[in-house]
Formats: sequence, structure tokens, C-alpha cells
Amino acid sequence: MTKLNIEVVNKSVPLSNGVAYVFGIVSVKDKMQISDSLVETSALAKVDLKALGAKTSFEHMTRLQGPDGSIYLAIGLGDEELNDEQFRQLAGAAVRNLGDFEKVVIGLPTNTSGACLAVIEGALLAHYEFNEYKSVKKTRKLNEIRVLAREVPLPAQIDEAKTVVEAINLVRDMVNTAPNDLYPEIFATLMQKSARGKGVTVEVWDEKRLTAEKCAGILSVGKGSVRPPRLVKIEYKPRGAKKHLALVGKGITFDTGGLTLKPGLGMLGMKYDMTGAATVGHAALAIAALKLNVRVTAYMCVAENMPSGTATRPSDIIKYRNGKTVEITNTDAEGRLVMADGLILASEQKPDLIIDVATLTGGARVALGVRTTGLMGVGAGINTLVEAANNSGEALWAMPLPKELRALLNSETADMVNSKLGDPTGSMLVGGHFLKEFVGYHDREKQNQIDWAHLDIAGPASNDGAPFGYTGKGASGVMLRTLVQVAKSL
Repeated sequence: MTKLNIEVVNKSVPLSNGVAYVFGIVSVKDKMQISDSLVETSALAKVDLKALGAKTSFEHMTRLQGPDGSIYLAIGLGDEELNDEQFRQLAGAAVRNLGDFEKVVIGLPTNTSGACLAVIEGALLAHYEFNEYKSVKKTRKLNEIRVLAREVPLPAQIDEAKTVVEAINLVRDMVNTAPNDLYPEIFATLMQKSARGKGVTVEVWDEKRLTAEKCAGILSVGKGSVRPPRLVKIEYKPRGAKKHLALVGKGITFDTGGLTLKPGLGMLGMKYDMTGAATVGHAALAIAALKLNVRVTAYMCVAENMPSGTATRPSDIIKYRNGKTVEITNTDAEGRLVMADGLILASEQKPDLIIDVATLTGGARVALGVRTTGLMGVGAGINTLVEAANNSGEALWAMPLPKELRALLNSETADMVNSKLGDPTGSMLVGGHFLKEFVGYHDREKQNQIDWAHLDIAGPASNDGAPFGYTGKGASGVMLRTLVQVAKSL
């Protein structure tokens, strides 16, 4: 991936040979016109853009020849007032389109420094490439972007955006890596490498430590693989921090379904099942790099779910460190089993807020599609995440935890089952109910449960369709921006 240098200026710049210039087009009283822009577009004053195929629909792009060997990219702004997230998407779409240019100038109609910052973020996110396994690597030529804006962000804000995008791209790298090259031990090694110099402590629990700590879920899921499981714990403890945020992530480096084996098509892409763990780990490191004044502890629950003679069987019963027992009815509902260990460990610290992130259920994709994260939780967790997602521009929808669905987890022989096999009723919500059982209390007698939010990212964690906005094919790094926003709010 070519390094991308970004500069922001608050004035027009001369048109140059071989440089692409981006501006927006809108429809005013059924007439197409160029939107407010610092890009010099006087050469187009008498050009019929519509006749050349330009459209004002959102993200529609048309290349036009400009003066002195320059190229214009006219991009449709749609028919609604633009928010920061839409500026991110527009900038991202433009960067994806103009990767064959070395230099690009973007002059979208941003009227706030926040909108300008969104343009920068969108450009950085869209520039991501993963071609590690290509024998012939075709990388973008683009290495320099100049953003034209009347309101310019502070240098510290731009640096923060770069730090967050760097963390997102590290998540993308991990998720896009082939599962024969990324398994629990390697996952832990990569997190240790990324943590160097960030002012955090890292612990890696191997199978012996997991046994000693009674992490029954991680051990149960991981014992079918010749590659043993790991728990990775990252802790950031700045002096004077008054709030404590705990993060828990699902880290299934490959999910065959175990003995409840997935069909072949269902197994494709299951390298992405460790996205939650990669997300919380790199979110914690980004928060540390930004030196935010909040304590953060991230628990990454990492295992490979494989079928073998040592694999967990349907009807096996496991006992967690908090004493709860679970009858395993479906070895393909393994994410919640490993997450339970992380939630128990996080709860023992009694943090102010626990957030877990997981590619947990196919039901999330059925209910919300592939661009929206499902949110469940208790206490202040819901409102905190909704506000943070709104600020970061990430699509999230709060879902209920109907009490009657909890009965689907009843077991005749244990405290609960991990799945009602064969009954897809509210499967995303049932998964949330299971996790809720392992969230601790500040005071159990008063039923004062720790504030908790569960993010089911099964849909938006990886883009299998056509690229859009700043999101290309493959891993998206979804929800990391939101987690950083939560830390800032605390």
C-alpha cells in the first residue's frame, strides 16, 4: 500500500498536468450545476455536464478533461443536505476512482472543519489495499492528496484521524490474512508487536493458564484444533483516569462449525470470525496512542473451531469460573462460549462500561443487512453506543432483548444451553441473552448489573459485495471509530 500524504489548504490552487480535481455537482430547480468548491472550474462554464453523462445522484462519478492536461472528477452529491459521514463516503468514492493518479485535489463543499476532517478520514480509509498474497502486486499510484476547505481542522485533529485509520487498517490486515497464516498463537504475537511503544501492558494466556483460570469456553472451543487457544489481555492505565472501559472481542481465527459442521459455502470467509477481537485490541491501542484519559482493558478470546477426535461434542457440559454451567447443543454457536470467559473476567474488575464486539450471528445479517451493526445491552450501554456511533458516522441499530426469548436457552441438565438448535426465532437476540448471563453486577442483591453493550458485527465486518464509499472488498474495520468515540466520551 502506497503511503498517502495529505495536505489541507484554504484557497484555490492552480490546475496542473496529470492531476485530478474533485468537485461536487447538484441539481437546482432541475438544472445541474457545480456546487460550492475551491477547485478552479471556470473552464466548465459553458460545458453541458449532463450531455457528458454526469449525474447528481449520490456518488455517481464522471471524469472530464480539464485545462493544461488536468482531469476533473464530477461527483454527485445527491438531493439531501450532506452530513459528515456522507462527506467521508464521497471522498472515499473519489479516491477509489482516482487510484491511477499520483496526485488528487478534493474540493467538496465542506462548510465546517468537522466536514473537512471527514473528507480526510474517507480518503485515508479508501486508500487501503491488501495484496499480500498477489504474485503481481498492483498498487495504487496515488500518494498525495490536497484537500481544499474554507474551514481547516487543527493539526492535532488530523493526526488523531490518521491514528484511528491506521488502527482500522491493522484490523483489516489481520482479518484479510489467510487462516493458515493467522491462528491463535500468531494472533497473540501480532497484537504484542502492535502494542510496542504504546504505553500498555500485554498478557497472553496459553492453554495452561486458561485451564488454571477456568476459562471453560475458550478451552472447549479450542480443543478440537492442533493450534491451541489463547486469551490476549491489553491494559492501558493512564494516571488520574477516573473511568474504566472494558472491551471483549470474539477471536475465532477460523470457524468450521466444529462437529456441528458448516456446509462448504457456509465455511467460506470464516477467517473473518476473529474480527471482534482484532477490533477491540486495536481500539485499545488507538486509545492509548491518543493518550485519552480513560482506563481501558481489552480481552481477546482467541481459538480455532475445528472438528476432530478431541473436539467438543453436542451435549457436553462445561463449567465457567463463575460457577455457571452450559450444555453445548450447537458447536457452531461457539463465539458466545469464548465471549463468556471474557465477560466474566471483565466483570470481575467492575468497570464503568463493558462493550463486547463479535461476528456473532447470521441472524444479524438477516435482520439488519450487511451495513448495519446490531446493538443490545443493559443500563447506560445502549445510549452511550448510539451517541458514539452517531458521532463517528457508523451505522448501528439498537435491538431489544425480549424477556420471553430467554426461555429458549433453558436446559434440563445445566444452567443453560448455548443454542436452541433448529429454532431460528430471534437468533441475534437469543445470542444477546446468552452473553447477558455472563455480565456481572456492581451489587447483585440490588440487581445493579454493570452497564453493558453487545455489538453484533456479523453483517458489516466484511464487504463481500461491490465497493462503496470508503469501503472496498473484504474487511471493513467497522466499529473501531465508535469505540474510540466511547472512550473520548468517558
